[in-house]
Amino acid sequence: MVRGYQGVQYRRVEAAVSVLPGASKPCVWISDGASGVLLMVILMSTKRAHIAVLLLVLGCLGVGIGADNSASPDGQTAAAAKPDEQLDINKNALLNGPSDEIRVKAATVMLFSENPLAREVLLDVLKRKENGAAQMAVCRALRQTRAAQQPVPNKDDFILPLLGVLTAPEGAELAKLAAEALLIFDYELISGHLERIVGDASLLPAARLNAIHALELRPDMKAAITLINLVDDPEVQVAAAAEKALQVLGIPVGRDSATRAQIVYELERKGRDEFLRDWLIRQEKQMRQMRAELKLWQEQYKSALDTIYDGISDDTAKGKILAEHLDGSRAAVKLWALEKVRQDRVGTRPNPKLPAEVGPILVKLIADQDRDVRLVTAKLLSRMGEVNSAQHLLAQLKVEKSPDVEMELFVALGGACWSAFLPNSRIKVPKETRKETLEWAVKYLSDQEAANVQKGAEVMKKLLEQDGLTPAEVDRYLGVLADSYARQKNPAGSSLRGDLLGAMAGLCVQGSACRAKAISLFKPLFDQALRDEAERVREAAVDGLIYIDKAAALASLRKDYVNDSSQGVRKKLINLAGEVGGGEDLDWLAEKIGSNSESEPAWQAMLRIFNGADAGLLNAWIVKLVSQAATVKLSDEQKISLLEIAERKVVSENRVQMIRDVREKLAHLYEKGGEFERAADYIGMLYKAATTAEEKDSLLLDLLNIYFKWPRVELAAKLVQDYLAERDLGPTDAIARSIEEHLRNPAAGVDPNVVLGALTKIEAAPAQNRPQWQERLKYWAKQLQPTVEPNRPKQPGS
Repeated sequence: MVRGYQGVQYRRVEAAVSVLPGASKPCVWISDGASGVLLMVILMSTKRAHIAVLLLVLGCLGVGIGADNSASPDGQTAAAAKPDEQLDINKNALLNGPSDEIRVKAATVMLFSENPLAREVLLDVLKRKENGAAQMAVCRALRQTRAAQQPVPNKDDFILPLLGVLTAPEGAELAKLAAEALLIFDYELISGHLERIVGDASLLPAARLNAIHALELRPDMKAAITLINLVDDPEVQVAAAAEKALQVLGIPVGRDSATRAQIVYELERKGRDEFLRDWLIRQEKQMRQMRAELKLWQEQYKSALDTIYDGISDDTAKGKILAEHLDGSRAAVKLWALEKVRQDRVGTRPNPKLPAEVGPILVKLIADQDRDVRLVTAKLLSRMGEVNSAQHLLAQLKVEKSPDVEMELFVALGGACWSAFLPNSRIKVPKETRKETLEWAVKYLSDQEAANVQKGAEVMKKLLEQDGLTPAEVDRYLGVLADSYARQKNPAGSSLRGDLLGAMAGLCVQGSACRAKAISLFKPLFDQALRDEAERVREAAVDGLIYIDKAAALASLRKDYVNDSSQGVRKKLINLAGEVGGGEDLDWLAEKIGSNSESEPAWQAMLRIFNGADAGLLNAWIVKLVSQAATVKLSDEQKISLLEIAERKVVSENRVQMIRDVREKLAHLYEKGGEFERAADYIGMLYKAATTAEEKDSLLLDLLNIYFKWPRVELAAKLVQDYLAERDLGPTDAIARSIEEHLRNPAAGVDPNVVLGALTKIEAAPAQNRPQWQERLKYWAKQLQPTVEPNRPKQPGS
């Protein structure tokens, strides 16, 4: 040790000679005693080592010579190496952090720090055994740098400390992390160290096993050969571990030493490149097998969870299970629970009440480490406005790295803000959050990707239709929408242009906070878009004009667009005619009856117009649609619908002749359709309104025929009884002929003998006053007697 003298500053240097575990020669360790930073390590013979110590100490004396503020060789001043407040914070977080995540983050910050004292802290932590959690954090931080693009400065400083951790007699988990951290170094750089450790029989077996694990992680031919040679090691544990490592790597072990020597020969003959190619093939195969096995176990586990969950009927108990699994550590289980939440909300039997304990956990999952969990959570929250998630969604949106997750977070954020600003919402979101969300929408509307632009328009439309923005802000955001639409010139982007125009149309609806300004800015665009070749664009333009003024839109569009090539446009106009149309729309609507999928919507629109029409218009269209000469072919059900509307109108206006005509048609159609009860009702109404005997007789005959077809024999008998009360029934009477026809050709399921029996029981006037009726009954009875074939004996009892 050398100290300063007479104002000249020297660096305090310590030197020692020791033997590195697994090394055949002693090492000379030269370090800065003040900080413990390793300066040099040399492997050499014992005799030369002591001479080197003396020479190196003398050589190091001049390293620190100079004034207190002199610059170091790398240009840093002495002041730069002094501890600072941030370093103290990071050091404390590494040593005493409450979680692994915090400790690893602290170690990572210090790993890339420009302050040399930060590096000394990390090296000191690795050398000391007092804080295993901190040592693990440093190892994890080093391991993570393999995927980082930023190289670790002076990373060779960590080789010997990591080897020291690897050979420690205790701490298997820590040793595995050290082995994984060593992967940041090329194998050639550390191969000698690892080979010496695994081959040193004087070391504890645990240290050698740790080194075997480090070799197993190496896709290197030399490492594989070292493992093969260890299979014959006298130490049973070492030999077994080497054999297991080779099996994991997919390299044959061999039955004996000779076989293993041949395996080594073949590896060396193939060379490094072929070895790596074979190794990659084996690894890919193992990965496929592991993925398949993992998927199988996951599916079985989720199936078991399904059985348990579906067997619970209590919603509170279900909520606790969901909360427990959402708050777990396994991504697959979280995804299972998220799917259950989704099913409960939007499934075939949705349960709209979200368990109270689930909401806060969903909010926390927005920032989950697993990408799929974040993605599914964002999609779920976009449908759950009752969860107070806006602030968390915005925070994660600012740091999200996955583009598709970012999009879903943005959509969910828009929905959360929209829900929060509803009049009856209990969730309060700062106005600044809504403005930030709108700025994100501006960003998405300026994107090159069509999907992003569409989502930007969707969110902006939601937030602009609510009040709370200044006129200047409304003007700006409406202009952004219009500008985004104007930029979409590519014909292939017609769907996007339609989506943008649809968002603009949605801001013109009644109740939109910016309706007046949106109409002023967007109506010319709607008029222009009617001439667009893209159907989706024309459909959105029609929507916009309808939202602005339905009557004006119909008056303008019925001229040229009722037969537009777009089915969407045609159906929109049909529905519009049903809402605000009149008699002038009936002709073009009637042309669509019976032709295609627009037939029924067109008919419903006509019915709505008929409902508001006068009797004269209805009568004219009854002639067009119901008469024998009608060119438009309606179904009987459609005719009935029209006639029922007409009946209500003509009855209210007391149009006597029209009432009779309509009811006759209805009676006929109901009889034709087998609705005999309703047909009978209408015949009854016509009978009461009849003014001549001829009319009444004709209607009674119609009614009798309906009773027989129904069949309601008792009603038919009652009608005949009432008729007989006034007159006799001869063979030429229409009623008698009708009865005879029905006895000869009864309705399905009707026994003519039963009919005759009911007629015979009629309590008519005395037989002498109705002789023709009595003759008719005898005649019909004789006609219904069974015919006996000639030369055939009568059956007993007949």
